[in-house]
Amino acid sequence: MHQLEISDLITAVEPRSGRRLPVRRAQVIQQLRESGDERAARIVAQLPTDQDGVLDPHAVDRLLISVHTELQRLSEELRVGERLVHLLGPLFTAIRSTGAHPGPYRLVDIGCGLGYLVRRLAATNALGAAVELVGVDLDAALVGEAERLARAEGLDCRFVHGNAFAMPEAATVYVSTGVLHHFRGPALAEFFQAQAASPALAFCHFDIAATRLAPVGAWVFHRARMRHPLGRHDGVVSARRAHSDETLLRAAAAPGVRPLLYEPRGSVNPFCTTLRPVIGVRPHLEVPLRLALGRAARRLVGPEHLAEVSA
Repeated sequence: MHQLEISDLITAVEPRSGRRLPVRRAQVIQQLRESGDERAARIVAQLPTDQDGVLDPHAVDRLLISVHTELQRLSEELRVGERLVHLLGPLFTAIRSTGAHPGPYRLVDIGCGLGYLVRRLAATNALGAAVELVGVDLDAALVGEAERLARAEGLDCRFVHGNAFAMPEAATVYVSTGVLHHFRGPALAEFFQAQAASPALAFCHFDIAATRLAPVGAWVFHRARMRHPLGRHDGVVSARRAHSDETLLRAAAAPGVRPLLYEPRGSVNPFCTTLRPVIGVRPHLEVPLRLALGRAARRLVGPEHLAEVSA
């Protein structure tokens, strides 16, 4: 039985509008107990409610902002921003080199949380002035905090509360970190299909590598870095819910997209909760991307490579 992440259960929104829905604490506790996770049920039982048993939305917002602040520190320690730029720089070089898409360009971070990656890209101007940076999230509190931080830091980027695929402006490139494992079953393929059906030219999604010892590494790392029990719990469950390389490439193989993995399973440290990206490009961009990556292009593999390894 799949374990559930507490943060996925204590908030609920209407998918299209982002309108917040009430969440009853007793129902969340029941879901967690039915999944066999009594520890998570005890954590939720400590969260405040109103007189009708509905979780206090303000308390939940404060908790999630606190947890995401700690997650930002983890991203900094894991150098996620640098690793993203390592791929996005060549990716935008490839897009520009074709001449078919003169810009301006728009990067959309799906499930941006506090907007760490968008804010880092804005602060470093790593992709150039011609790339508009947009973070999107269904959680209004996180988006509000991301906006506040961006204003305080004087950054040229923006954040949107809503569905990344319902925005009026088309994205050039979609990115995300730690989002893919939240999609289960057919929803994972639907996530990639939505991007393939859009005008976007590429996507680059970082998530946890499904190594055998990733949950152990996650337990050690989150125990040392996360203060609240919710963050510690969800960090380990995230590692357990990570998709295999084969699952990601199969789901990402949407019409009109060439799916690729960078740093596949065999090249990661199994003792750590290592993030690695799955990339999708329009077929005409694969060769320019490999050229832009240079020697690092050897770490870029498609489904056929994994088929050879497993044969």
